[in-house]
This record gives sequence, structure tokens and C-alpha cells, in this order.
Amino acid sequence: MAKKYKNYIIDMDGVLIRGKELIPGAEQFIARLKMLKRKYLLLTNNSIYTPRDLAHRLKTIGLEIPPERIFTSALAAARFLQSQRPKGTAFVIGESGLTQAIHDTGYVITDIDPDYVVLGETNLYNYESVTSAIRLIEAGAQFIATNPDVSGPTEAGTVPGCGAMAALIEKASGKAPFFMGKPNPLMIRTALNFLDVHSEDTIMIGDRMDTDILAGVESGMETILVLTGVTRREEVDHYPYRPTWICESIVEVEV
Repeated sequence: MAKKYKNYIIDMDGVLIRGKELIPGAEQFIARLKMLKRKYLLLTNNSIYTPRDLAHRLKTIGLEIPPERIFTSALAAARFLQSQRPKGTAFVIGESGLTQAIHDTGYVITDIDPDYVVLGETNLYNYESVTSAIRLIEAGAQFIATNPDVSGPTEAGTVPGCGAMAALIEKASGKAPFFMGKPNPLMIRTALNFLDVHSEDTIMIGDRMDTDILAGVESGMETILVLTGVTRREEVDHYPYRPTWICESIVEVEV
């Protein structure tokens, strides 16, 4: 990397962690960012946990990240809802990371004629809730999903993501969702504004070509693909866009 960047937007799953395991080199990379006083933000499509929850989970495996350095697709979705229809109502499928973010904007969570159906990731999709979501969308509720990831990496292997369930609901209801998370440039712009930095001085680091790298490219940032997550090196040529650099893991990324 010929250019030294001042600011870093970093995906979490597949870059710094894999499930409940720390990816080798992650702790040293974050330590270098702190030592050099680089601005950084972990940007994750994971909507299950709040930033405080994620900070605690990271700490238990050896990574010290303050909650204010973590931004989730749930926060992006909640801010979007509030900007579109303040103090509205939503039927929500998801965990506390999503429900708390929506509540914090002043929204009411209800299954009675909601303005929106909001789908996030969860460890247990309930058939009854999914059926309710389909019927509410058919009745006129707008369909929002936190992220388009159809799968994600864990220490046990691949698990289905929000995008997979969104596809099921779209097929049954006939209405496509508006995805808030990466690669939506809106989430990247929100992160850049949060850090108060410009895209020209910021680099995006991720493990997925279809979300992380695409989000960086569409936001005018240079990008680094690490090969410790979803995308494999031989898959890069399947896409019409390319990362600026490819690294085997975060340990190879210079700060």
C-alpha cells in the first residue's frame, strides 16, 4: 500500500473475527490504529447485537473496541426510518440490536397496521412471525431489511443471513425489500459522517466482494479485500469491479 490512510472503515465478521474466534493479527492491527491515532469504525451488517453488546463480546475474545467505534446495519435502518417517517410504527423480526435501535428513535413496535416491516438477522426465525410479515406487507406495510447478506461465516461454517430470509418473504409477498446495510452507499455515507472524514482519506476493508468491496467502490473509496471470510481469491474475477488490494488476512494490512 503506497498511500498511508488516516481513516479506516472495517468490516467485522470475516475480517477481525470469525464467529466467536479472533482472526490472527486482528488485535495487533487495532493496536496499531490506536497507537497512530487513526480514526476507525467497525461497520457490520450484523443487526443481532447492540454496539455495547458487540464491544463486550469482542472484549471477551481479546479485542478492545469502544461501543462508539461500532456501527451496525440496525442503527442505519433505525436512522433511516426516523428520517423518512418520524415517530412511526414497525413490525420487527430481529434481535435486541434491531429492536433497541428502533425503539431509541421513538418508534412503536407493533403488529397492528404498521408503517414498516423491518427484517433483521436472528438466531431463530419464527414461522408465525414470517407469515405475519408477509401478510402485513401484502396489506401495505413498506418492507425494509437490514442487510442483503445471504450467508455469513462462523467457526462452525456458513450460516444463512438476512438476505436469504428476505428473498423468501419477497417471493411470498411479491414485494422487494429496501436493504439498509452494505452495499447501500447510504450506510457508508453515514459512517463517514459519523467519523467526520472524507472518502478520499478513508479505506474500506472487508471480506465480501458483493457487500464490503462494492460499498467502498460505490462510495469512492479505495478498498482491501481480505481472504479470511466469504470471498475467495479465484472468485474476484467474477465481478465487474475489483478491490484496490487483496490481502491474505488483516495481518498483511499496513497502517
